[in-house]
This record gives sequence, C-alpha cells and structure tokens, in this order.
Amino acid sequence: MRVSADDGRVYLSKDVRERYGEEFELVDRGDAIVLVPVPEDPLAALKEEASKSEGSVEDLADAALDEATEQAGR
Repeated sequence: MRVSADDGRVYLSKDVRERYGEEFELVDRGDAIVLVPVPEDPLAALKEEASKSEGSVEDLADAALDEATEQAGR
C-alpha cells in the first residue's frame, strides 16, 4: 500500500480504516514513521493486554522502563 501526504494529511484506503480504525498515533522511530492504531477504548484495550501477561504489575513496569530506556538510547 502506498500512502500520500498532501497538504499535511495522510490518506488511508477504506479497507485499512475499516480494519484498524480511523485514529492513529504517528511514532517517529528515527529511521521510519510508524502508524499505531488508537483503540476506541484505550483503557479496555490496555486491560485486555495486561490480562494476557503472566507477570506482575512490577514486572510489566520494569519491562516497560527497560524498553523505553533502550529505545531512547538509539
């Protein structure tokens, strides 16, 4: 799929919007820009993902901090 940005806007095809939704966060990874779909209910999505984890809240927080630190060091 090819995306064009005219007048500062990004246009996505209808099938992409139907599959992933209409709201996206743009994440600058340094060498690429990533579109991350924003769920309709972010808190419910977070709870669902957390329920899949076998780790404790502390384990998840430590892992998130490690990942953020690693990415910031790029």
